[in-house]
Amino acid sequence: MTEATGIVGEFLALKEETAADLLAMQCGDFYEFFDEDAETVADELDLKVSQKSSHGASYPMAGVPVDDLTPYLTALVERGYRVAVADQHETDDGHERAVTRIVTPGTLIETRDDDAQYLTAVVREGGGYGVAAADVTTGQFFVTSVDGDDGDDGEGALLTELYKFDPAEVLPGPDVRADEGLLERIRDRTTATLTLHAADAFAPGRARHTVGQQFGDDALESVGVDDEAAIRAAGAVLAYVEETGQGALASVTRLQTYSGSDHVELDATTQRNLELTETMRGDRSGSLFSTIDHTVTSAGGRLLSQWLVRPRRSREELERRQSAVAALTGAAMAREELRDVLDGAYDLERLASRAASGSADASDLLRIADTLALLSRAADVVDGTSRLAESPLAAVVDGADRDAAAALATELDAALADDPPGTVTQGGLFQRGYDDDLDELIERHESASEWIETLDEREKRRHGITHLQVDRNKTDGYYIQVGKSEANDVPEAYEAVKTLKNSERFTTPELAEKEREVLRLEEKRGELEYELFQELRARVADRATLLQDVGRALAELDALASLATHAVRNDWTRPELVADRTLDIRQGRHPVVEQTTSFVPNDLSMDNDRRFLLVTGPNMSGKSTYMRQAALITLLAQVGSFVPAESARVGLVDGIFTRVGALDELAQGRSTFMIEMQELSNILHSATDESLVILDEVGRGTATYDGISIAWAATEYLHNQVRAKTLFATHYHELTGLADELPAVENVHVAADETGGEVTFLRTVRDGPTDRSYGIHVADLAGVPEPVVDRSRTILDRLRQDEAIDIKGSDTGRSTTQAVFDLNAGDFASGTHSEDGSQVTAEDDATIDPETEDVLSDLASLNLDEVPPVELLARVQEWQDRIDVE
Repeated sequence: MTEATGIVGEFLALKEETAADLLAMQCGDFYEFFDEDAETVADELDLKVSQKSSHGASYPMAGVPVDDLTPYLTALVERGYRVAVADQHETDDGHERAVTRIVTPGTLIETRDDDAQYLTAVVREGGGYGVAAADVTTGQFFVTSVDGDDGDDGEGALLTELYKFDPAEVLPGPDVRADEGLLERIRDRTTATLTLHAADAFAPGRARHTVGQQFGDDALESVGVDDEAAIRAAGAVLAYVEETGQGALASVTRLQTYSGSDHVELDATTQRNLELTETMRGDRSGSLFSTIDHTVTSAGGRLLSQWLVRPRRSREELERRQSAVAALTGAAMAREELRDVLDGAYDLERLASRAASGSADASDLLRIADTLALLSRAADVVDGTSRLAESPLAAVVDGADRDAAAALATELDAALADDPPGTVTQGGLFQRGYDDDLDELIERHESASEWIETLDEREKRRHGITHLQVDRNKTDGYYIQVGKSEANDVPEAYEAVKTLKNSERFTTPELAEKEREVLRLEEKRGELEYELFQELRARVADRATLLQDVGRALAELDALASLATHAVRNDWTRPELVADRTLDIRQGRHPVVEQTTSFVPNDLSMDNDRRFLLVTGPNMSGKSTYMRQAALITLLAQVGSFVPAESARVGLVDGIFTRVGALDELAQGRSTFMIEMQELSNILHSATDESLVILDEVGRGTATYDGISIAWAATEYLHNQVRAKTLFATHYHELTGLADELPAVENVHVAADETGGEVTFLRTVRDGPTDRSYGIHVADLAGVPEPVVDRSRTILDRLRQDEAIDIKGSDTGRSTTQAVFDLNAGDFASGTHSEDGSQVTAEDDATIDPETEDVLSDLASLNLDEVPPVELLARVQEWQDRIDVE
């Protein structure tokens, strides 16, 4: 194809200069996409594609109006595209276009949801990683180091950190980007776009300089960041945000660091299994967050979600939150009044970022004013209620400068019109009295406009024309429109502009002069107001720290009020936080399940001498719910929340680890059993004697004796070496005997009632083991055909009595094919049995055909220790086919 010239050639040349996926180039009143970009955008956003000719060739073209770019841009970036924007600027020679910004998933300011949106960078050095995460929509900036004894441990901790941040975009450092396996695992664990940023941005010297420029030369030392990998990651994130041209760095004012010792370790598996922010199906509804979220602001909901995935280990901080929640639960009227005040709050952190990036309009500044004013109202509620004033809530409202917030709110209210236009370049933004020069322009503009607005009445009286009106449009400007019947009666000074079907349009020299005056004044007013607005917006941007302080104070009040609201509505209690390893829960309930069913509360008692509970009981009886409830009550206590129980004493933990079921990942080459073993391995390597471990079945995905061996050994290892508080649900009843041999192991079971031959699951946990799983009863409940259920009961009875089992469908003429399964040996006894029960071998009964004899030989040689259940069923089917079972 001939090389494009003109506007298409300019587009393609600009696209060549950028590494973005798409380019939006301003062409007058539209942003246009050409060539492949046009087709991509049309497919993604359902835009119409037209054709643009250039040098004899035709190129696809799609566009959106200048004022409508933002929502289209947002939609594209949320789909993972990096979009460059080329703006048009007027020059003496006409105009020129240049790429002014690149919008990426991690630097998008105009988001459409309330979730945090992190841009992260990852740098590997030795066996550890440095991680930096910035949310440009709120100005949050975090730096941490992730260490491990070996590459695998460090990588696992890294993936856990990334899962917590749930980044929109990840910048892998030089060593990380060369590890395709790690990149693939990052893609599996997150929905982030991976972007290969310039390697020199990660250079130690440059990164340290970049961080110093943003936060101050002493910032790293003052917050205690000395890890080279973390500094390199921080510098790369800042450089990337700066290079995209979004202007968002002005709102990034605080460098925050944290370590693993600050928070409870929750790996990705545990967050998924406990369904903290979404269910295992990926739904928000039904998660712990959706259950306890009564926040009335987007910032409050965002903070509450962060608390759930980052529980704290500081007893002082947790008791501070507890005391605030307790105060709010005991002051119902004040709590509801506070929530009513907060209900009017906008997202100040995000508005601060919009102001800093230059994208805030006049309505945004009014929202800032309205929200700043709420701080004093919220403080009045707290100060005016003794229970709240004497609680940590007083320090929350005092954490932001009330006087400065009120002053800025007053300034903005006095400056801006009550109902400003949606654009910032057309005037109408300011109140009278804000600027003397602007007031003079407005008076002159209003005077000229009034002359035009009253012209029609003057002309009607002056010339006796009835059907006359004065109007304006983009094509004709101001005009006088006269009906056809009177068009010939207009004075000579009227100059014809346009003839319509039922009227004529005219102008006059005087009207044309007034029109030019109005347009000049409108242009001057628009330019002056835009200049004044930019100055005002810049002053607001300079107060980004104030806005963030107020926003975070209001968000914390909202999150604490949400916890108090849920506690009151659901009869939750304040847990006692203790320094020892106690977990003592009386009448505990599952926080989510209790919302949808009549829940049977249960007790749980664990301490240093009773730290490993083997949980047995029927299928579907509530074992998993019981264990999850223990984990969630512990987690809620370390969020600072009240908990669903009559009382609770909770020893703080350093991590919560779970192995609950497995999502089959065959597409990634990992079987269910492999995932189970990887999760178990992670727990055995990562848990400590201060952790809480939840195991819901181990070893069920392999042959029986393999499985029980793994479960047995894992129990010993957790008890003897790891020494973590552990709840282990199992159907391997043989394990219950370990309670007699291992001092800290105790048995508990979920009770069932068999009165009258009917099985009823009581959902009650009692001390001691059980030796039945009631699996056949569950099969019956699930609707398994009655013949199968009845046959299962017969086989179970015979297995328990070590009796031979008829293999249904066998037909050898004079005997019935039977097999005896030795429960102790885990093997079938060989041979068949006659109808009177005596064994008949091939030598004793020559009528057994060779095929049947082969099947019996296979049975005799079968080792159940090596055959998974699924394969065993397949072999039984094969044996039935070979002996021609009908």
